[in-house]
Amino acid sequence: MAQLLTEADVKRLITNPSGEVRAETAVKVAEAFELGELSASERALAEQIFRVMVQDAEVKVRESLASHLKSSANLPHDIALKMAKDVEQVALPVLEFSKVLSDADLIEIVRSSSAEKQTAVAKRAEVSGKVANALIDHGKSSGVVAALAANKGAALGDAEMKKILDKHGSDATVTNSLVARPNLPLALSERIVNIVSGSLRDYLVQCHYMSDEMAADLVLSAREKATIMLLPSGAKSTDVIEFAQQLHSAGRLSPTLLLRALCSGDIAFFEAAMSVLSGVPIINARLLIHDQGGLGMQSIFQYAHLPLDLFPAFRAAFDVARDMDYDGGDRDRQRFASKVIERVLTRLEQLDQRNAEYLLNRLQQLAA
Repeated sequence: MAQLLTEADVKRLITNPSGEVRAETAVKVAEAFELGELSASERALAEQIFRVMVQDAEVKVRESLASHLKSSANLPHDIALKMAKDVEQVALPVLEFSKVLSDADLIEIVRSSSAEKQTAVAKRAEVSGKVANALIDHGKSSGVVAALAANKGAALGDAEMKKILDKHGSDATVTNSLVARPNLPLALSERIVNIVSGSLRDYLVQCHYMSDEMAADLVLSAREKATIMLLPSGAKSTDVIEFAQQLHSAGRLSPTLLLRALCSGDIAFFEAAMSVLSGVPIINARLLIHDQGGLGMQSIFQYAHLPLDLFPAFRAAFDVARDMDYDGGDRDRQRFASKVIERVLTRLEQLDQRNAEYLLNRLQQLAA
């Protein structure tokens, strides 16, 4: 059976009550306590020793105690809370690992403590929604929020992730952490793509002496490619419609993005986008788009106020994409788009020279 303190331990404390000896004694008592082999009276004695040691003048004593009791499920709440409110060397392991601390304890500490303590809380194996919101609202640095976003055990819903992006979207560490989270909503993914695109444009202009117009064209093409890649196969209709609405509100639901979507086989997104642009309910929009007579799609194209010069390309791309399937291999989406564009160009050979050159240029941009 574990022994709390031997007679030799007591004599050593009496003859040499240095901080080092007290720290070693703290470790020994903590280890015996965690083994769970103490009697009820010995456990009570150990707890009283801890209450004395958490007020020790030497930080190393309190630090040794905290490092050995940080994961203890049997530690009395008052002792855990005392250590959690101590200086960083003592508090950080307890804040990150202790299961004794309540959400109320953690929120109080987050609201009044340093960024280092907040980060320790953000890294806990499980972070509730209430604690996560406190960290987002009161985090003293973007590093705190980045640690929270990177923590797969943090309960971050759509509202929390949106709040993070609203407050810290310009910080690359935060956005990188968000991107790595599973099931990131489409709308937030697109916002991150747009933020990164803006940073890329500034970099190209400032560091590569590229003209504003050239940088904007390059970034627009890259952003539209990335946006289309966000669309997962089999996404819920409501998610796709919300995604299209967000793009439209931000002025990013462009004709080239829609044409790129068709060339990638994303008919569901094309339907949602046409519904949003035209103001036609999604069910009616689908009926018009899939009208076998062909007039329905032309009508909704006009309602959506898209360039009429592009309609032949949209019509051809839709027909080809509807009749094709992914082959299931590597780089499936890229091969699909190449095949669609190739067949579209073949169908457009009968156009007059001016329209043919215009559409050829647009389609080659999409294929690039």
